[in-house]
Amino acid sequence: MKASTAAKRATLRALHASGCFVIPNPWDVGSARYLQTLGFKALATTSSGCAWSLGRPDNAVSLDLALDHLRALANATDVPVSADFEGGFADEPEAVGDNVARALSTGIAGLSIEDSTGRPEAPLYDLAVARARVEAARAAIDLIDSTAVLTARAECFLVGRPDLSDVIARLTAYAEAGADCLYAPGLRTADTIRAVVDAVAPKPVNVLVASAGMTVADLAALGVRRISVGGALARTAWGAFMRAATAIALQGSFEGFTDAVPFAELNGLLKMDFESRERGRGA
Repeated sequence: MKASTAAKRATLRALHASGCFVIPNPWDVGSARYLQTLGFKALATTSSGCAWSLGRPDNAVSLDLALDHLRALANATDVPVSADFEGGFADEPEAVGDNVARALSTGIAGLSIEDSTGRPEAPLYDLAVARARVEAARAAIDLIDSTAVLTARAECFLVGRPDLSDVIARLTAYAEAGADCLYAPGLRTADTIRAVVDAVAPKPVNVLVASAGMTVADLAALGVRRISVGGALARTAWGAFMRAATAIALQGSFEGFTDAVPFAELNGLLKMDFESRERGRGA
C-alpha cells in the first residue's frame, strides 16, 4: 500500500531525531525509484539536476515547473521526499510563505529555503530579511502540517563569502526562526563542520558531500545528522554520458558504452519496481 503523505512526513521527522542518514538527490522519477530500491529511507530533490534534465541552468526553472517536478517525485516514491526549494521563488517573506504552501500541496515531506538572492551585487539577503523569510516558511508549514520538515540554508560559502562566523550567526537565527534542520553548503573540513554542529545543537545539521572525501562514518562522528549530495549524482551520470557522446562525435568510437548497465538489468529492475507499485495501487 502506498505510504500516505502524513506517514512520509512523520518518517522524515523521525530520521532527524537521532543518528545519521544519507538523503541522496535524484533528478527524475527513474533515478528516484532506483535510489528507493537501494534502501534509502528518504530522498531530496536537486534544483540543478532538475534544471539540467530540462535543458536549463540551475535556478532557471520556474515555480510551476518546480512544483510539477516535486509532485512527480513525491507521487513516484514510497519514501519521503524533501524539496530543494531554492530561495522560495520570491523575495518577500509573505510570497515565500505562499509558495511554500503550494509546495506542500505536492505531497513533499519537507523543503529547504536558502538565503542567496541570485544578485551578484548583493548575493545574500540581509540577516533580518533572511530570518523573516524562514519565519514565513515556518508559519506556512504550521498552518498546513507542522510535521513537515523545514531546512534553512546559509549560502555564504557558495556565493564567495566563506565567513564561518557569519554562517553560524545565520544558522543560529534560522534555528530560532523555526527551522528544523540547518544546512550550510560548502563546509569541507572537520573543524568547520564540528563548529556548525556545536553552534546549532541540538538542532540537526545537513552536510553536502559533492566529491570524494569524508565517509558517512566520518561525518556521523562529527555529529552530522543528515548527508545530501546535491547535484553530484546527476553530474556523475552527465559525466559518463558526455564522455561517451564526445567519443562518438570526435573519434567515431563507441568505447564509452563499455561501462553501460546492461539493458536487461536496468529494464528488469525498473519493471519489477513498476509492477510492484501497480499491484500496490490495485490493493
